[in-house]
Amino acid sequence: MIMNLEGKLLGNRYEIVEKIGNGGMSTVYKAMDKVLKRNVAVKILRDEFTTDEEFIKRFEAEAQSAARLTHSNIVSIYDVGVEGNLYYIVMELIQGKTLKEIIIEERGPLPWKWSVNVAIQIASALETAHKNNIVHRDIKPHNIIITEDGIAKVTDFGIAKAVSNSTITAFGTTIRIGALLFTRTC
Repeated sequence: MIMNLEGKLLGNRYEIVEKIGNGGMSTVYKAMDKVLKRNVAVKILRDEFTTDEEFIKRFEAEAQSAARLTHSNIVSIYDVGVEGNLYYIVMELIQGKTLKEIIIEERGPLPWKWSVNVAIQIASALETAHKNNIVHRDIKPHNIIITEDGIAKVTDFGIAKAVSNSTITAFGTTIRIGALLFTRTC
C-alpha cells in the first residue's frame, strides 16, 4: 500500500500536492514542478507492482511510448524517474473530466455534434500514434479526458504496443495497410 505522499519531493523537483486519481497499475497525484513553477500530474506505480519486473516494464513502456508522441489531443509526458521504490511518470495536468464521467453525468445520449467533434479529436490523436507505430490498445471513455475548453486528450498508454509490419498482439492481429493500423480481435 502506498504511504501518504503529500509533501514528498520526487527527483528534487516535483512536490506532491494531492492524490487525484487511481488506475489499475498506478495512483495519480497533482504536484508542483519546483523548477518550472507549474502544476503537473505524477503517475506513481502502485507498491504491489514495484517488485514485479513485468509491471515495471509495462510502466516504463507507457512512458517511452507516450513521450515519443506530440499532439494536442495526447497528454504530454515531461519526465520519468525512480526514487527508492517509487517509479513515476510526470505529465501534463489536465483540468477536466473523463469521458466516462461525462457519459454518467448526462444519463442519456450526448449531443451528436459534440460527440462527432470529440471522436474526430480522438481519431486525430490515434492517427499520430499509428504514424509513430504505436497502437494504444485500451481506448475507452475512462482514458479520454475532456478539458474545460472541450479538448479531448488521450491518456494512459500503459498497454500500448510498438508495432512492426507483422506484429501479433495478445488480443488480436495488427494489420498495417498504408499509413493506417487496424486491430482485429480474433
